[in-house]
Amino acid sequence: MTLTTAFRDQAGTCARMGSPLMGRVLTILADTWDSTSRLGRSMADYTGDIGPAGHSLPLRIAGGLHALVLRADDPDLMAAYPPHDTDDATLEHAVLNALKTHEDFLLDWTTSPPQTNEVRRSAALIAMARTACAHFDRPIVLSELGASGGLNLMWDKFALDTGTQIHGPDSPALTLTPDWTGLQPPENNPQVVDRSGVDLNPLNPNDTDDLLRLTAYLWADQPHRLDLTRAAAAVMQATVEKGDAINWLAQRLDAAPAGHMHMIQHTVAWQYFPADAQARGTALIEAAGARATARTPLAWMQMETDGDTTGAVGAALTLRLWPGDLTLHLGRADFHGRWINWTGTP
Repeated sequence: MTLTTAFRDQAGTCARMGSPLMGRVLTILADTWDSTSRLGRSMADYTGDIGPAGHSLPLRIAGGLHALVLRADDPDLMAAYPPHDTDDATLEHAVLNALKTHEDFLLDWTTSPPQTNEVRRSAALIAMARTACAHFDRPIVLSELGASGGLNLMWDKFALDTGTQIHGPDSPALTLTPDWTGLQPPENNPQVVDRSGVDLNPLNPNDTDDLLRLTAYLWADQPHRLDLTRAAAAVMQATVEKGDAINWLAQRLDAAPAGHMHMIQHTVAWQYFPADAQARGTALIEAAGARATARTPLAWMQMETDGDTTGAVGAALTLRLWPGDLTLHLGRADFHGRWINWTGTP
């Protein structure tokens, strides 16, 4: 795949996911990309998959442009981005000028892969956690694999509004409003007493530079996502360690205290683990499940792609519970949490 093709493919994906601005910006990059510039030559050094399942070069560059807007470093680009509405010629001029004027910044920015922490995925976690607690009512020790900035470890501080009912604390840090189809999730209040995560490159939402990176990869014409991320960052209390997810999980499984439910979660992360890591992680979790008791149960919440394109394209919501090795298929959710088709029972 050439970078021009990758720009066009990503432009179509972003437009379909509700960001016409990103569609326009990435199309401009596809039409005008200068492969002879320093930035162009640096992108040409990448081998293998440069699309969203690999190095994700188009999003790196687009994220860097948005970071310039959020940093207020480029007045022309700021004037061409939301909340302003500009024509294609004005947007193209601003983008091309930014690529030249801020090339040093973009060269540094694009050395790291895109990293987002899509808070709207917590809507599915809230519903799945309530289902787990309907089976085993225990205080929760929460562990997240591929946690990024750890914002989705705070789901018990958020409310879920299904359109007919609101689930969550009385004074939530934020309220998630996916297009909800199906029955209501169980009515209980999960109690998280310990929360921690792991990531190869964790970001700290309480750090200005890290929060910039988390927000720059959100799309500028979707300000509600920026608002949710900032609201979640304001109540962030979890620890996210740097390391290999499976090695970390092995230690975390051994440390779960008696009388608690150890709840493992991951959202659109498992697919990026190597096959041998997936196999080892599954074996570790199943072995821990075999040791689980009703007093110290284990839950595994997954919001992950399963390759099923026969119905609503999105992530499968799967919950495994021990003791009993019960597998519940609870529906599907949009990868960004915009909608949830819930098939769980109350």
